[in-house]
Amino acid sequence: MLRRPLLAAAAAFAGMGFRRAESAEPAKSTSAAVEGPVTLESWGSFHVGGHEVTLSGKPVREVVLGPGGVPAKMDPNGTYLAGGMYAQYMIPAERKGAHPMLLWHGGGLTGVCYETTPDGREGWQHFFLRRGWPVYVSDAVERGRAGWAMYPDIFKGEPVFLTVDNPWERFRIGDGPGSYRRQTTQPGSQFPSDPVSYANFMRQCVPRFTTTDDWTLSAYGALLERVGPSVVLVHSQAGLFGWRAAQEWPDKVKALVLVEPATVGDPAKVAALKDIPQLVIYGDFIAQDARWPTIRQHGLTFAEQVRAAGGQVDVIDLPERGIHGNGHMMMQDKTNERVAAVIQDWLASKGLWAAG
Repeated sequence: MLRRPLLAAAAAFAGMGFRRAESAEPAKSTSAAVEGPVTLESWGSFHVGGHEVTLSGKPVREVVLGPGGVPAKMDPNGTYLAGGMYAQYMIPAERKGAHPMLLWHGGGLTGVCYETTPDGREGWQHFFLRRGWPVYVSDAVERGRAGWAMYPDIFKGEPVFLTVDNPWERFRIGDGPGSYRRQTTQPGSQFPSDPVSYANFMRQCVPRFTTTDDWTLSAYGALLERVGPSVVLVHSQAGLFGWRAAQEWPDKVKALVLVEPATVGDPAKVAALKDIPQLVIYGDFIAQDARWPTIRQHGLTFAEQVRAAGGQVDVIDLPERGIHGNGHMMMQDKTNERVAAVIQDWLASKGLWAAG
């Protein structure tokens, strides 16, 4: 029953061209619209992180790797390199950001969520690149182009997979349980929830483990070591990695932007965050959700702990700024440029962006 609309959506999307974002309300100061081609100094990608793991005592098999192929002996015993991650960088010809900007995705997602929106508009990668930030978009350990390792032998446990109704209801697109079946959304939701766009969003969702946090944090540390001091922008699950990375390598994180962090850092190390400007952003429909009031409160409590240790944490609730209808995937909402403008202006206010 659910298969037909997704297949229809796929057919419709095949003939759909990409389009530029419609202009939002005229923005002020540093977030003013930037049009025209993007000129790059360089563009590329690399992998970092990981370590060797050796397995032994597993049976050797013969495997036919393709139809009609000759069987090949596959011996799983030996040494593997696991736990690496992928990063793509775009360096603008005219730099205005004081440091590179690293965009870290949330759970069950990859860096694609920052590249383009499900309905074909420009993503936050474009927004910040157009304003002169060197932008690094990554796929964390076991996501996207980062590669996997055997489980449960190397990655412990099993991956978590998402049904089509899960993000609709859990990411505050729909108005509660059963809303995907009803095809109803939160009133005023800005997520592109038409069948074509939502099917395209589900294509972005990937399996995730709940047991690889240490591997992921280590890989992000390798990324910071390679790129150097950076502005780090994180989403959802990556709230843990953003705060923890800033605690472990405070000299490498010059500012931390946390978009609806789902988890927090180490309360025993809040003092390490005292010299790092931090911004936490929350969207709409939180009060109506079963889980998000508690998740938000955890973030606010951690922010208070950082402040008590002498740190600076600004918290912005978008509805209080007059930006309504944003759920958990605000970097893909129809108002994504307005939300990015809030971040851009905050970074400029901290002296991290040069207007000249």
